[in-house]
Amino acid sequence: MSTFTEVSKFFKTEYPLNQHGLEELFSLFRIEKYKKGSLLIQENTKEKQLRFLNKGIVREYYSNEGKEININFYVKPQFISDLLAFSQNSITKRNQECLSSIEILSIERQPFLNLLEKYQCGRSIVDSSFQKLLKQKEMLEYNRTTKNPDELYKELFIYKPEWLQSIPQYHIASYLNMTAETLSRIRKRIS
Repeated sequence: MSTFTEVSKFFKTEYPLNQHGLEELFSLFRIEKYKKGSLLIQENTKEKQLRFLNKGIVREYYSNEGKEININFYVKPQFISDLLAFSQNSITKRNQECLSSIEILSIERQPFLNLLEKYQCGRSIVDSSFQKLLKQKEMLEYNRTTKNPDELYKELFIYKPEWLQSIPQYHIASYLNMTAETLSRIRKRIS
């Protein structure tokens, strides 16, 4: 499988660029590999790269007074950058850690913005990405405030089974805002 197969599928379905635009984009990507436990971004730093997860598992979390709260997991090929910090050239509040060895494709901010301007698709890509991000955040907030722990776990079971198969349970518990023991009891009840 080519290094650019997944990112190519993503752009062809989500944000069509012409063939020359895709070729130019691919020529700007760097392939980077990280080991399990590596940090990709840390809070209070600038998000300087647009990163596409090609292979592996990444967790995204906030850290508050030594406590880590998981907010997302990336297990499928997709962009994993903090899009808000990237687009605004600002400081991120997020942390990202590799839960497995990973391979990413990365591109620096300015060459990416130049490419989007050149092919006149930049505004639509940014707007569409933010719409998806807002929808995800609203659903997460709604679910966390209106559903009980059993319902939250059942939703993961239905909509994110790959998380339950590949992510340690204590991370899942943190994402669901419950203790590992509570998650264990729920799993036993539902099984």
